[in-house]
Amino acid sequence: MRRMRPLCSGRTYAKLNAMHELAVTQSILEIANQHAAQAGAVRVTNLYLVIGQLSSIVDDSIQFYWDIVSRGTLCEGAALHFERIPAGLRCLDCGTSYTLPGELIACPHCQSIRAQVTQGEEFRLDSIDIETAEEDGDNVRDELTP
Repeated sequence: MRRMRPLCSGRTYAKLNAMHELAVTQSILEIANQHAAQAGAVRVTNLYLVIGQLSSIVDDSIQFYWDIVSRGTLCEGAALHFERIPAGLRCLDCGTSYTLPGELIACPHCQSIRAQVTQGEEFRLDSIDIETAEEDGDNVRDELTP
């Protein structure tokens, strides 16, 4: 089994983030199938998704649609793994960096409400695990980076 990191631009992820979960799930499938086929995979076993706290992506919806849209593809039966990234902010007045506990809060240092988002809007397919015909059932995991 090999782990791959699909090569996609930031624009692709921003576009995916603006779509409904069904369309997002279909795009994930297209990306995974494309990269798996290019690597000579006979099967995709795992997909690793990174989802920011501030993105509009709902894990359960992605999983629901995944089970439907992946039927009959290299990805059928592949497990989805979700990594949640907390929202991070940087105060524009004092420069303090902090994470959001859930709701928007003022800077814990100076109480300013002027802040810039530094993380938490991400949504991407980070990597996939594949099996190739040459592996003969071996569970080898390789991580490929862009």
